[in-house]
Amino acid sequence: MAALAALVVLACFALGYRFYARWVGARIFGDDETIEMPSIAKEDGVDFVPTDRHVLFGHHFTSIAGAAPIVGPCVAAYWGWLPALAWVVLGTIFLGAVHDFGALVASAREGGRSIADLANDVMGGRARVLFLCFVLVLVWLVLAVFAMVIAGLFVAQPASVLPIQAEIPMAMAIGWLIHKKKIGALVPSLVVLVALYALVWVGTKAPFDLRAIAGWDATTSRRAWIVFLFVYAAVASLLPVWLLLQPRDFVNSHQLFVGLAALFGGLFFAWPEFDAPAVRTDGDAPSIFPLLFVTVACGAISGFHGLVSSGTTSKQLRSLSDARMVGYGAMLGEGALALASTLAAVAGIALVGACTLPGQGAIADLSWATYYDRWAHAGANQASAFVLGGGAFLEQLGIPTELARTVMAVLVISFAATTLDTAARIQRFIVAELGQAVGVKALTKPTLATAIALLPAVFLAFGQTTDPSGQTRELGWVLWPLFGASNQLLAALALVVMALYFAVRRKPVLPLVIPMVLVTVASVLALLEKLRQFVGQEAWGLAAFAAALLALTFWMLVEAGRAVGRLRDAAT
Repeated sequence: MAALAALVVLACFALGYRFYARWVGARIFGDDETIEMPSIAKEDGVDFVPTDRHVLFGHHFTSIAGAAPIVGPCVAAYWGWLPALAWVVLGTIFLGAVHDFGALVASAREGGRSIADLANDVMGGRARVLFLCFVLVLVWLVLAVFAMVIAGLFVAQPASVLPIQAEIPMAMAIGWLIHKKKIGALVPSLVVLVALYALVWVGTKAPFDLRAIAGWDATTSRRAWIVFLFVYAAVASLLPVWLLLQPRDFVNSHQLFVGLAALFGGLFFAWPEFDAPAVRTDGDAPSIFPLLFVTVACGAISGFHGLVSSGTTSKQLRSLSDARMVGYGAMLGEGALALASTLAAVAGIALVGACTLPGQGAIADLSWATYYDRWAHAGANQASAFVLGGGAFLEQLGIPTELARTVMAVLVISFAATTLDTAARIQRFIVAELGQAVGVKALTKPTLATAIALLPAVFLAFGQTTDPSGQTRELGWVLWPLFGASNQLLAALALVVMALYFAVRRKPVLPLVIPMVLVTVASVLALLEKLRQFVGQEAWGLAAFAAALLALTFWMLVEAGRAVGRLRDAAT
């Protein structure tokens, strides 16, 4: 039954790309036009670099496919298998892929400017500054939490450290060969992929554990890795995009394809039944609406994807005709990752047996009912269902248990790390655009912009505060419950900008307006629910932050309404 559901979803994705992507591309985005790309007009060898569409697809795909499309479905599986799968399918085809595709095309048409910057053209300078500020806060939170997640995984899965770190110099070698020696990217990347899997096996035999090497405890080890990750992100954001990001992401895209093929291969070989009900009717979880729509965020639609499309990818697009494959196609790939994560949580989990869960400790025989006995456990265990359930699928192909789980952990960390350095680069661009908007030229300097992009995130990762339950935790983790709703609000605001942008060009914008309304309503209701919860817990700092996000959103919607009025006046 689970394998049959996978076939149906994958068939829907193929049909969506074949028909719907072509329709919106031709009728709304005009991706069949021949125009000069910013990667060519502004080529500088650092950020603006015309890139082969297959390499760019890999860079874009792995930049958007972080930990969120894995964690979200794993948590949402608490409500049963049907709601999560339905939202992944419909959200990916009609919302997320259209959002990513449109942001990429609009940015490429406007010299590689971000969606936040384009708000100036369609809504005015005030909306531009508001949008940029909204993005800054969201990306600081992403940087902090992803650094903490990766650091925690390095401590919990020390076998993953060696392959992850070794991939960096190997990717730089590929970048040099491609850019300087004009060697094709495919063969060197496949060689590195084989070396990466060999290092996964070496890592399981000789894990790089700072607790054993330096004698540090888990907390000190985790903080050391956080420092390393921020230093790495700063350097990576300043390096030419062809030297590290493009080749590393091309390798990671192969890793994801191999991983997904193995996951679905194990699924089809085992042909398991769903261990979860279609829809859960009991339990202590909050209401499925609107929480489902912000829990499965990046696996259906994500505002962060629009930042990647318009922040880095549009500066590397060689031809507008490549946008459909890169923008729409990569989101379908992320939908496939969310599908695999969901199936691991609702079917693969029953194949696991004995294991240890972060929120529940040692388990003698894992099942969906055990993993999801409480909503709090679903949140605390995060991506464990993917690592364990996905690892169980790999075991069906004869891969040993420990090696299978390490492979899954490396997969998660690889894409979380990719998102980390891409987010750092995007944040540098956003700081520079904000500097231009407010007339502070110093903010456009790459080094200063990078420092401003990262230092607040460092504060969120190391700063301590008391959460609503009375526990002392990092600021980033305390604020993280607001990420899902704020990320979806960012997507809604991006759709507002895109709808206005293409409406000016007399294009049919209903396929942008309908997703915008749905995402806005769900996100605002989710944020209001969080606000009510924080007020009830007397968590006034979190309540103020949530209220500020709501106020900023309503202000942006007012600005959008004024822009629509100006369009109507111009039409009459």
